[in-house]
Amino acid sequence: HKAQFLQYLQITSQIKHSVVFLTAFFASKVEHESKHCNGKGFQRPGSSAFDRVYTANQNCGHAYPTFLAVLWCAGLLCSQAPAAFAGLMYLFVRQKYFVGYLGERTQSTPGYLFGKRIVLFLFLMSVAGILNYYLIFFFGSDFEMYIKTITSAISPLLLIP
Repeated sequence: HKAQFLQYLQITSQIKHSVVFLTAFFASKVEHESKHCNGKGFQRPGSSAFDRVYTANQNCGHAYPTFLAVLWCAGLLCSQAPAAFAGLMYLFVRQKYFVGYLGERTQSTPGYLFGKRIVLFLFLMSVAGILNYYLIFFFGSDFEMYIKTITSAISPLLLIP
């Protein structure tokens, strides 16, 4: 179990680093759009292109703490491989959301809904892990293998739009 835990820590730290790089990319897009619209550095000129980039960046930044919390809980309390897979999928979905937001606002909707589904999946994995802990504690029944099998089977379904 210790080797699996260390692997999970390595994978989640790589996902956290990817979040940092993605956030830096989004921030650079905001800065670029600000300079493009005004030419004087970071000022909020009120252009629609700048507003879209700025809003997309803010939305992504506000979603990451929740994502990281449920990612860690799902991996530690339930199953690491499906949690890591869902984490990587979430990063791709956030990129799709951001790029979609740069176009028309309706283009960002699929990425937003897909992201909500992934966070819900991670949350349900966390709840299943907590319930399993209480089943072990109160009744002595361990359903860990069943939960891991179910989450491993369900995680590829996250690819369906």
